[in-house]
Amino acid sequence: MAKRYNDFNGYLKRAFGCRVQKLTIDVGFSCPNRDGTLSSLGCLFCDGRGSGSGAHQQGLSVSAQIAQGKARLGKRYHARKFMAYFQAFTNTYAEVPVLRKRYDEAVSDPDVVGLAIGTRPDCVDEKKLDLIESYARTHMVWIEYGLQSMHDRTLTDMNRGHTFKDFVRAVEMTRGHGILVCAHVIIGLPGESKNDVVQTADALAALEIDGVKIHSLYIQDDTPLAERYRSGKVPLLDRDTYVDWVVAFLEHLPQRTVIQRLTGDPHRDLLVAPAWTLDKYETLKRIDTALERLGTAQGAMVRGRPNPPPKKRRSNCF
Repeated sequence: MAKRYNDFNGYLKRAFGCRVQKLTIDVGFSCPNRDGTLSSLGCLFCDGRGSGSGAHQQGLSVSAQIAQGKARLGKRYHARKFMAYFQAFTNTYAEVPVLRKRYDEAVSDPDVVGLAIGTRPDCVDEKKLDLIESYARTHMVWIEYGLQSMHDRTLTDMNRGHTFKDFVRAVEMTRGHGILVCAHVIIGLPGESKNDVVQTADALAALEIDGVKIHSLYIQDDTPLAERYRSGKVPLLDRDTYVDWVVAFLEHLPQRTVIQRLTGDPHRDLLVAPAWTLDKYETLKRIDTALERLGTAQGAMVRGRPNPPPKKRRSNCF
């Protein structure tokens, strides 16, 4: 059954002519929201590894992490080409020479055809974007900005340390460098309604964002949010409600926006709640089923430009 949204795997296959799989990279960068620059608490939902794998603490180099990822994911997904994803914490939070060394090591692998860099909207500048732009001449390059919500009250409540205006400024700055931009959004944040979520989708549509990662809110044991949850101050969405809100979010995104993710991936041994987030494939199936049952799709509530095909790239897949 054809997807009713512009899924990332399909986008990459159209661009490269074969399966391209993301490899997560952890290089031990910190975050201004943790090192005392902005705060020492971090975002309330963020775990102690900052969504990282812990590979840096194990002493694994970028090259070693790529080699391990290629062996594992190549076997699982039959992928021959890969995108190096700098995921843990804030991956532009260092001086340019340090960033260049890490990024160079990643793209030196001939099977790496793309680069994805996860960061904060308040941690980029023209020099860093110039560096990242240089890789876009030979690779597909995405920069992934953590936004979570367009509502400043929510960003403040979650101790994000930046505003929606900061995000807009970063997107506009990045666009001038020809880099693809992906926004991270969490659905189900405390105090937000379905209408709030739709407003975030509308704001991203107005910015003509290139891609979106949608995460479900879940509580992990090593986060500040866990204490608030245990005191009864954090209501969580059930799966049916989450699916309903995701469908509405998708309807308000243009068809051209690439959907890189539709739910979260909690650490099983750290998850407090909700239990349904552990069954990712069931959640994805229910989203597909809801879109089909309702006869709707990504962009159904948007009037805008049609989805342009991705630029075809040489990949030497075979």
